[in-house]
Order: sequence, then structure tokens, then C-alpha cells
Amino acid sequence: MTAIAVLITIAYLILIGYLIVGFDKIKRFVLKDISAKTKFTVVIPFRNEAEKLSMLLQSISELNYPKALFEIIFIDDESDDHSVEVIKTISKKVGIEETLISIIKNERKTKSPKKDAITAAILKAKYKWIITTDADCVLPKFWLDSFDEFIQQEDCELIVAPLTYSKSDNFLERFQLLDILSLQGSTIGSFGISRPFLCNGANLAYKKSLFNDLNGFDGNTDIASGDDIFLLEKAVLKHKSKVRYLKCEHAIVTTQPERTWKSLKHQRMRWAAKTSAYKNWFGKFVGIIIFLMNGGLMVFGLMTLIGIIKWKVFFYILIIKFAIDALLLFKTALFFNQKESLKSYPLSFFLYPLFSVYIVFISVFKTYKWKGRPYTK
Repeated sequence: MTAIAVLITIAYLILIGYLIVGFDKIKRFVLKDISAKTKFTVVIPFRNEAEKLSMLLQSISELNYPKALFEIIFIDDESDDHSVEVIKTISKKVGIEETLISIIKNERKTKSPKKDAITAAILKAKYKWIITTDADCVLPKFWLDSFDEFIQQEDCELIVAPLTYSKSDNFLERFQLLDILSLQGSTIGSFGISRPFLCNGANLAYKKSLFNDLNGFDGNTDIASGDDIFLLEKAVLKHKSKVRYLKCEHAIVTTQPERTWKSLKHQRMRWAAKTSAYKNWFGKFVGIIIFLMNGGLMVFGLMTLIGIIKWKVFFYILIIKFAIDALLLFKTALFFNQKESLKSYPLSFFLYPLFSVYIVFISVFKTYKWKGRPYTK
């Protein structure tokens, strides 16, 4: 068992170290204040987001980009609250031009409401570049400027951009923030080593022609979520050289962490439910190594207690994982300017393996809820 523990630790160390090298290879994109040219259709699905839409709309009103170069399509996914009224009322209140925003109804055709919503919006989109985000997000002032300058300077058809949480007032929020920073660090690192396997639909851009060329979400509409990663997988297979990461501080979209451990559990179950359908071999490899390392820590700890593994070996394993994870988190937190979250890292380091393994196991046997709807795997 000692040999197995050491092999898993070495594999994990090499993997995370490889991603750290990739993280540094992606250079920060600096805006040059060039004239805007790209026209965007911003797609925002929503369902019962009345409480959160005001922050999004306020941020839309503060976007620096020329109003003639973008439109925003909201897709109402059978909301039974007053989300639509909030959009109309707040838009007027913050000075968003009426011609800038349209609200359409979702057309349910598959088992994935969000994919249906995005597809419906793209069919009505006026412009060739689509950007997706979520109703609970806040957009930075130079968000569209960042995408525009990147498109003008780089040959790309799909752009993955940064996302983080906006709050870290308590341990639960900092726990989630550290988790998303680790995911973002891995995402950036994977692009740096030319093995992209992660992205987030809350900050994703692609050409409408690419979406059509890939037949949209065909092939994974039986899975509720995954509108982002499954599209990325298709794009990487067919146009890998034109799939890029926008590492720019002005492109960072913020969203809100889950408020309770229960809602966090359902969110992570939803994320876990789609992993079995991943086709990217590197993404599967990463998932297996991380699961073995997290699960291994608990097994190795028990074996250390009963004397099968020496305390010295287990101590070294803990130190190696703690150090390599901390390095990736530090680099990512530095980019996102969220170093204050690192104060919760020591406790999160011991809690996360328990939480992640628990999510993996319950996602196999239990259904989850998303936007008030129950889903099976």
C-alpha cells in the first residue's frame, strides 16, 4: 500500500506541476484601447432570478462598449416569479436603452432547458459573435472591450474567459472561492499545455458559425447541464488551434457563491452528473488522478492509524499535496486579486477531500435539483 500511495502522490504532483507550468505560459492580455469593431449578441438564460437580476442589469448599464455594437437577449425559462418585470423595470431605472434588450420565451425541446434556451437565442441573434453569461453574474466595465481586442489580435473562434465568486465573507464562501480558483487555475493551465478541458458558460464566447458547424448541443441534450464543456470538447476536436483563453483582468466575470451547504451539494452533484459523459481523455485523466488523491488521503490516513503505512510517509504525502495545491491557488488568487481567500486554505485542505469524495458517491445514487427542477443523472 505504501508503494501505491507514493505512486498516486507522484502522479498528482506531476499533474498539478504540469498545470502550474501551463498557467504561467498563458500571458496576461493587456488592453490597448483600440477602436471597437466586433459585434456581439450576449445570451442570458434565466429562471426565477428576480433577486439577482438587478446587479447584472446595473453592470450592463455600466459597460463601456459602444451600444451600436451589441445586443442582449434574455431567455425566460418558465419563470414563475417576477423576473421579467424586474428586467423591464430595472433596465429603465439604470438607463439601458430599450432597443438594446429583448426577452424571449424558452422553447423546450430536450431534457436540457439551458441548452434549449441558448439555442433559441442563437437562432434570433443578429451578430456573428455569441457571448453567454448567467443571470446571477456581474460584468466588468471593459468586458466586451476585452473580447473585442482579443478577437482583433488573435485568430480564434471560441474564447474561454475567467470567472470567480464575488463574496468571501465567511468560511463557506471562502471554501467555494478556493474551489473555483483551483478550477480556474486548472483551466488556464490546461490551455497553457494545449490540453483544454474546462470552461464556464458564465463567461464564454464563440462564433455563431462555429456553433452551427458543430451542430450546437447535439449529442448531449439528454444531460441537463454541460452547455459549456460539451461545446468546448467539440470545438477542441475540430478547431483546436482556434480555441483560446482570454487571461485578462478586465474580462473577469463575478458570480455569487451558494448560500448554504445544501445548495452547494446540489450544485456539485449537478456538476458531477455530467462528468461521465466527458469525451476529452485528458479531462478524464485529470479527474481520475484528483479523485484518487483525494480519496487516497482518507484511505492512507486510516492505514496509517492501523500501522500499514508509516506516519513519516503519510506526513510527506500531506506536505507534498498541501504545497503543490497552495502554489496553484496562490498564482490563481494573485491573478484574480483574491489572496485574502487563502487564509481559509489550511482548513479547506482537510475538508475538501471529504466533501469531494462524498459528492462523487452520492451523485451516483441520488437525483439533484436545479432551478427548482429535479433531475436524474
